[in-house]
Amino acid sequence: MADTALMPIPGQVDPVPVARDITPRADGRVDLLGLPKAQIRALLAEAGLDEKQAKLRAKQVFHWIYHRGVTDFEAMTDIAKTMRPWLAERFVIGRPEVVEAQHSVDGTRKWLLRTADGHDFEMVFIPDADRGTLCVSSQVGCTLNCRFCHTGTMKLVRNLTAGEIVGQVMLARDALGEWPKGSMAGLEESEDAGHYSSDGRLLTNIVMMGMGEPLYNFDNVKGALQIVMDGDGLALSKRRITLSTSGVVPMMARCGEEIGVNLAVSLHATNKEIRDEIVPLNKKYGIEELLEACAAYPGASNARRITFEYVMLKGKNDSDDHARELVELIRRYKLPAKVNLIPFNPWPGAAYDTSTPERVKRFSEIVFEAGISAPVRTPRGRDIDAACGQLKTAAERKSRAERDREAAGVAAA
Repeated sequence: MADTALMPIPGQVDPVPVARDITPRADGRVDLLGLPKAQIRALLAEAGLDEKQAKLRAKQVFHWIYHRGVTDFEAMTDIAKTMRPWLAERFVIGRPEVVEAQHSVDGTRKWLLRTADGHDFEMVFIPDADRGTLCVSSQVGCTLNCRFCHTGTMKLVRNLTAGEIVGQVMLARDALGEWPKGSMAGLEESEDAGHYSSDGRLLTNIVMMGMGEPLYNFDNVKGALQIVMDGDGLALSKRRITLSTSGVVPMMARCGEEIGVNLAVSLHATNKEIRDEIVPLNKKYGIEELLEACAAYPGASNARRITFEYVMLKGKNDSDDHARELVELIRRYKLPAKVNLIPFNPWPGAAYDTSTPERVKRFSEIVFEAGISAPVRTPRGRDIDAACGQLKTAAERKSRAERDREAAGVAAA
């Protein structure tokens, strides 16, 4: 039975960043997913290993979990056979539960996932010719209430743990069959053993653009992404990871300094009046304050530009004047920036319509003519509600029997 208590929210837009421990298991074992090497070592020491053994075994276990994707201690072939049952009695290597997996006609995949305490969230994989991007969620629900976003109509239930965040990447690697193979020989002697490159794989990029506001779950997002970037683990370069924020200004500098990934900002408007309406967080952290934080973002440069996401809403923010205002803002704050223009993805009850293709094209041309890259994002996964702004766990309304019948039908087909 899910714990349905909502995360406390003091005021309209700013939630308390409630710390969330891993849900205790009924069998008393500790789930190692999402834990860094140092914490695994500490747990092994608490369980009875001496310091040297704990350090070695932590390095081995960490490598097997995050580099190889192993979920069974028996598969850790360089660990003594007598020790594997000892580990299995005390620890487990989990994954979020897959409730439903959907495939779009364009190749996009969406998974409905469930936490150990019964809450649902989603992740999306988007394949392209030269990359494969995983859109990762950071919260169950969202508190920001952006008016164009279906996810924003959900209540914020809680933050996802580091394990639940990194678990999405692990599940995607499972589904794509992209765990490396090979010998573990020499791990004891070499500090550099176990490194591999993500180049050439289907999953090449991660965007923290799923359900929730990542900077309202900073510690867990940081912990998960540090594991993703660890050379002994998932080994994905920080240049292949983008974190998207709606503008939590006080956390932006910390994001650049402590995580160091690329920054994307959900801008969607060029003045206070419109942004207050469609991104209510603007009432707390105004557009000028936001753009100043962008200008100061650590590591931002022409080689690592800030991405401004701009959803195109018919008659609201898509005029020629709005395009020129956008150019003026980027120039005024001397921002190394590119603009992703996103055709609005409609959903039942939405207050807005999609801009016409001609209007989007003209908006893009004005920004391009000013020397700023402004590609139009091709909508992906619309048929399975996996496109930008569409993520909401509608499948939770289906009964388990309905999902079982659907799964059986797919298997039969």
